[in-house]
Amino acid sequence: MSYSARVNVMLKSGIADPQGQTIERALPALGYTGVTGVRVGKIIELHVDAADETEARRRVDEMCERLLANPVIESYEVTIGDPG
Repeated sequence: MSYSARVNVMLKSGIADPQGQTIERALPALGYTGVTGVRVGKIIELHVDAADETEARRRVDEMCERLLANPVIESYEVTIGDPG
C-alpha cells in the first residue's frame, strides 16, 4: 500500500533562526505589531509504499534521520495518512 506522509521540520529551541528573525523584524514595517518568536521550518510531503502504517512510519523516520532533517539542530514530526 502507498501511505501519504507529512514531515514537519523545525529548528530545535535554542538554535538561532535567522530567517525567523528577519521576518520578525520586517513585520512591524507592514503594520503587524506585537508578533514575537517567529520560527521558520519546512514541510515535506511524500508517499511511501509499505505493508502497514507502522512500517511506513519507520521508513519515513529513517529518511528523516538520514536526509530530510539534521537531527543535531532540527526536530521533526511525522504524520502518516491513510493508504491511497
